[in-house]
Amino acid sequence: MTSVRTTWTVDSARSADGTPIAYETAGDGPPIVLVGGAFNDRSTTRALGTALSADFTVYGYDRRGRGDSGDTGPYAVQRETDDLAAVIEAAGGRAHVYGISSGAILAAEAAAVGLPVTGLALFEPPFRVDGHDGGAPADLAERLTGLVSAGRRGDAVALFLTAAVGVPAEGVEGMRRSPGWSWLEGLAHTLAYDCTVTGDGALPTARLARVTAPTVVVDSTGSPPWLREAAGATAGAIPGATHRSVPGGFHDVPPEDLAAEIRRFLLD
Repeated sequence: MTSVRTTWTVDSARSADGTPIAYETAGDGPPIVLVGGAFNDRSTTRALGTALSADFTVYGYDRRGRGDSGDTGPYAVQRETDDLAAVIEAAGGRAHVYGISSGAILAAEAAAVGLPVTGLALFEPPFRVDGHDGGAPADLAERLTGLVSAGRRGDAVALFLTAAVGVPAEGVEGMRRSPGWSWLEGLAHTLAYDCTVTGDGALPTARLARVTAPTVVVDSTGSPPWLREAAGATAGAIPGATHRSVPGGFHDVPPEDLAAEIRRFLLD
C-alpha cells in the first residue's frame, strides 16, 4: 500500500519557447508524467501520483499559466505539447503519460505528433460522439478571455461550467457559495486554454490513429453517458487501445482504484 508520506521534490524544465514549467517528482520505477485538465495544477494530480509512486517515478507538473509555471503568449496547443516534451526530457527522454479530461486530449495529441511516449493512459477525454450534443460554443474561448480581462473571473468560471461542462445554472449558483469557488476563480485565466485544446469536441479520428503507444482509456461508471461513450470511442480510434470502466463518481474515481488500473495496464 502506498505511503501517505510520499516525499515530493520540486524542480522545473524549460519549454521550447523559454517558459519555465514547474514539476514535482516522487517514487521509484519507470517514469510517468501526469497531465491535469481544467481547474487542475500539479496539486490536483498529487493523490493519484502518490498512489502510483510505489511503482513509478511520478512527474506531476503545472501546465502553463498555472501554479509555479510561466506563461508565454500567444497561447497555442503546440506550446503545451512542447511543455510536455520538456517534462518528458527531464524524466529521462521517454515516459508513460497519463492525462485527465482536456489533459487526456493533450496527452493523446502529444503521442500523435511523435513525442517519446512509452505508454498512454487517458481518463475521459471530453469528445462529443454520435447521439450527443455538440461541443462548447465556438466563441467560448474568446468570451472567457474577455470576462477574465474585465476582472469577472467568477463569471468566466460560471460560463465554463455551464457551457463546457454542462453544470445546470442552479448548480453553479450553489458552487459560488462553496469554499472551493476561490480556487476555481484563481484558474479562470486558463479555461480558454482548455477550450482551445478541446476544440469543437469532434473525435479526431485521423489524429488518434497516429498514436502508436500502448494505450488504455478509462471512464468512471458514475460519469454521464456522453463522457463514457467518448472514452469508448477514443479507445476505438487508437490502434490496439484498451477501454476500461472503473466504479466512481462524476468525472472522478478513487485514486487508488485508478492507479491500480494504470499499473495493471502499463506494468503487467
